[in-house]
Amino acid sequence: MSVRTRTETIAAIATPPGAGGVGIVRVSGPEALPLLKKLFQPHRPLSTFASHRLYYGTIFARNGALLDEVLAVYMQAPHTYTREDVVEFQCHASPLVLQELLEHLFTLGARPAEPGEFTKRAFLSGRIDLSQAEAVIDLLEARSATGAGLAASQLQGTLAYEIAGIRATLIELMAHLEVAIDFPDEDADIFDRHAARAVLQERVLDPIRRLIADADHGRIYREGARLVLAGLPNAGKSSLLNALLREERALVTPVPGTTRDSIEEVMILGGIPVQLIDTAGIRSGQDDPVEALGVERARKMIDSADCVLFLIDAHAGFTQADQELHASIRHKRQLLVLNKRDLITLEQELDLHRQLAETQKPVVSISARSGEGMEELHRAILELILPSQTTLGETARFAPNRRHRSLLSQALNAGTASLNSLNSGAPLDLLSVDLQTVLDCIGGISGHSSPEEVLDAVFSRFCIGK
Repeated sequence: MSVRTRTETIAAIATPPGAGGVGIVRVSGPEALPLLKKLFQPHRPLSTFASHRLYYGTIFARNGALLDEVLAVYMQAPHTYTREDVVEFQCHASPLVLQELLEHLFTLGARPAEPGEFTKRAFLSGRIDLSQAEAVIDLLEARSATGAGLAASQLQGTLAYEIAGIRATLIELMAHLEVAIDFPDEDADIFDRHAARAVLQERVLDPIRRLIADADHGRIYREGARLVLAGLPNAGKSSLLNALLREERALVTPVPGTTRDSIEEVMILGGIPVQLIDTAGIRSGQDDPVEALGVERARKMIDSADCVLFLIDAHAGFTQADQELHASIRHKRQLLVLNKRDLITLEQELDLHRQLAETQKPVVSISARSGEGMEELHRAILELILPSQTTLGETARFAPNRRHRSLLSQALNAGTASLNSLNSGAPLDLLSVDLQTVLDCIGGISGHSSPEEVLDAVFSRFCIGK
């Protein structure tokens, strides 16, 4: 986003493209109210527009012809989204009407808003910090109710509050440190290293670690998890996909190797968007070139997956081919799924569980055909995706994103170095450098120390009109 003066008035269509019931054109800036008076003819004469009140009337096209019946609202600064004067026109959602109104605004002095410019003005005016601005886009892109709830919580300032507390502690710590550096003969009295260690550990490093853990959980709730179904041909992967989705999505036959390509579908499990990927059965020595390509793609899918459901045909047992395939993907986080339990006895099932215990991977028994064990499988999948969660369905309070996590990791490294400097009795100026790095990283999350290119990258993700 190019740098432009905030004295300009901007306008954009704030609703999705296409025909619909209501379409909104949003205007923000010092000329918002004058533009409203030029374009809008209220149904009843009035001397002034009261703030935050809807008015019924009409608007006119550039040629002076009647364009539409609308509701218009004027919102007076600073009690607006951008903390500037804001006007919104609620029209019938005809693309022609909305575009004509927008073009008329441009001819009268407004300029087109850039992607995310309304939210960027909210940030620049101090109404929200950068983490709250990013929560707006997370809320718009949420793929589950839980993800939307986490974004809404962050928009309300939960992450901003945590970051503000850490930042205030660092500023106070550095203030004492700088005074001690300026008066070296009295530094022992001014700067208590023992007390500083406790403050740094309990009020900076421990909260940062908790935020990183929240970020790991938040990524799953926000972006979802890639879960690949892997195993030998005819283990029942396609049947399991259909059972999880509760629809006949994949073709199922008794002929091994039916699935030649990957099939991807999304389901919501425990508030988490789970991308299920059914892959070709993996076996060696196949002559069919199409099946060989499917096997190659299956291995690539496994490599890129967050987790793997490794299916085993319980009726056939944990064969040598199963063992070899499992060994090749042992590094992946996975759940062993004994399918076709309806075809074996309880004693045989228990024997298989004892055999699979040597893999040190969790095991669950199901029948994709009859539905036996599916509830247990759902719980096991959630535990696989979020293994550190003590209670299924428990969520983080908010969801720091990838950018936040990177900065938090850098802050943790610099904070750990600061703690080591305190423990070793290193010079105070060296400690000051490390603490400044922590402060810069924490400030980068809230936007207090974010360079212009970072701001541009964040706000360019928004749609125009937001």
